[in-house]
Amino acid sequence: MPEGHSVHRIARQFDRNFVRKRVGASSPQGRFADGAALLDGRTVTSVRAVGKQMFVEFDDDLWLRVHLGMYGAWDFAGDVLVDATIASANGRMGQTNQRGTVVDDRVMDAAGENSLSSIGAPRRARVHVRMSEQTTGLGGDDDAWPPPVVGQVRLRLLTDEVCADLRGPTACQLQTPDEVAATIAKLGPDPLVDDPAEAEERFVSVVRRKPTAIGLLLMDQSVVSGIGNVYRAEMLFRARQNPHTPGRDVPEDVVRELWQDWVRLLAIGVETGQMMTMDDLSPEQWRAAMAHRDDRHWVYHRAGLPCRVCGTTVVVEEAAGRKLYWCPRCQA
Repeated sequence: MPEGHSVHRIARQFDRNFVRKRVGASSPQGRFADGAALLDGRTVTSVRAVGKQMFVEFDDDLWLRVHLGMYGAWDFAGDVLVDATIASANGRMGQTNQRGTVVDDRVMDAAGENSLSSIGAPRRARVHVRMSEQTTGLGGDDDAWPPPVVGQVRLRLLTDEVCADLRGPTACQLQTPDEVAATIAKLGPDPLVDDPAEAEERFVSVVRRKPTAIGLLLMDQSVVSGIGNVYRAEMLFRARQNPHTPGRDVPEDVVRELWQDWVRLLAIGVETGQMMTMDDLSPEQWRAAMAHRDDRHWVYHRAGLPCRVCGTTVVVEEAAGRKLYWCPRCQA
């Protein structure tokens, strides 16, 4: 499932390429035909991300709410202008080429997690993209515009220069301003949206009064926005916190540490496009981690392998229908 960093990256890409522009809208798949008809010809006026959800405002107070869910992704094509905050990564990030190689000193992730052309659930194929002043010739006809529809596209938004195709979302719906406000009010704090001090206090207050296990609370979007399965496992390991401890029994300083770690990790994720959760890596280790996710996590997806710290076998178990990875010694 795309986590919070991906949605913030999508929002920034939308802000650069669609805001203040009139768009064409269609639903090639047909499942959002009525909504697309209402959006067609309108101007995008703003975009915002909160946790795992994105809200796009159109003129006349009409909003589009998108929740990618487990399988959703946005595919971008055309002369895409990339926001510097998600393109540079201090020189470490380039466009994904799907082979996990390094080009011009920029690391390319084999899994596509840092892709500028497709952000969301990993996919085997990408829509052809012509990155403005960066690269061409990724396949297909450079002159074909608009690009052909590939697969099940729920919603296509199109300007003269850029095309964005939405596939496989959990939610794609139109909302009024009041409905948007009500949706956001149900979400927990987001470090990139809310006042930092107020958000931390809100998170600590909620967690410290809950009997629910902290491993479940971190995945509850009404408690904190944007954390998914990867960040949950990694944050708990970094805090050396047992995932089964009730929230109210987790020491306050540890709860605050979890929030502050989420602030740091989310910023790194937005910058690099990757869920990098390991610290103090050498330049060589950093480059390996950027290219391969197996080298960038402490416990996630490492069931049956030795803990990187103590050597104990990392375990995996089911927690509310999701896989929870943790070290039974470091997090005892």
